Amino acid sequence: MKILVTGSSGTIGTRLCEKLIENGHEVIGIDWEPCKWNKEVEKIRIDIDLRNASSLTTHPSIPLRASNSQPTVDMIIHLAANARVYELVEHPDRAFDNMITTFNMLEFARKNNVNKFIFASSRETYGNIHIAEEKYSEDKANFAHCESPYTASKIAGEALVESYKRCYSIDSVIFRFSNVYGMYDDSVRVVPQYFRLANAGKALKVFGKDKCLDFTYIDDCVQGIMLAVNKWDTSKNETYNIAYGEGVNLKHLADRVIELTESNSKIDMGVPRTGEVVKYIADISHAKEKLGYEPQIPFDEGIKKSIEWYKANT
Repeated sequence: MKILVTGSSGTIGTRLCEKLIENGHEVIGIDWEPCKWNKEVEKIRIDIDLRNASSLTTHPSIPLRASNSQPTVDMIIHLAANARVYELVEHPDRAFDNMITTFNMLEFARKNNVNKFIFASSRETYGNIHIAEEKYSEDKANFAHCESPYTASKIAGEALVESYKRCYSIDSVIFRFSNVYGMYDDSVRVVPQYFRLANAGKALKVFGKDKCLDFTYIDDCVQGIMLAVNKWDTSKNETYNIAYGEGVNLKHLADRVIELTESNSKIDMGVPRTGEVVKYIADISHAKEKLGYEPQIPFDEGIKKSIEWYKANT
């Protein structure tokens, strides 16, 4: 297929583009940042600010519909987003950017007859709700428990995707990702941030002694997306949790990073920050049943692989 991937230079985007190319797909990447990890992924990148809808219709490398019957691309995978929860609490306009870019990509799909759309959502859509079950199934998300502007942008994105499915027959898959970590991430997310601090002998800050989240190694995340791409007819028009299915306490994460870097860093315990989910473990049974999704990398193995990659590449 010819597949357009937004956010192609990001952690998930880079690894996904690699896998799509390896599997013989023609890939068009869109990102306003260069891909510094892979030259082949950088070659297929188009430099566009998705907040500007006209850029999608005026850029010479973006294929536009020539007739009413032929799509310009076969599928859109929309990963691009401002994704740091607390940063969007401090800068809520970045959440609005997420809503605009999702709308613009859905409009591009509608106007160019693209009827396959994958949207990257988040476990943040569940909020801080108490459930009797230990794990969160897809039906537990509720806008009434929206914790942050970032969460609102993902709930809005999901609603837009659902509306375009009903009004314009654009089939879709929504993935709710959870703490994706591993190669190609030198951001200020918690794993690379802890690595940098430990490597420098500085204190690691843990926001909430009981904070427990479901960490997903990058290859498991991409496995889930690839399964939907390859099994579209049976996977479409569903929402899936993509995670490992086990919780990791953030204090344990900090301890492991200090141990693996042989650091003398201390851990500073703080309170949870405004807007952040404090406990989440995914129920991944739906993804297992419909997609055949089986995560392969448990946290202890994944964090070792991640620290090895950081030591070699940052």
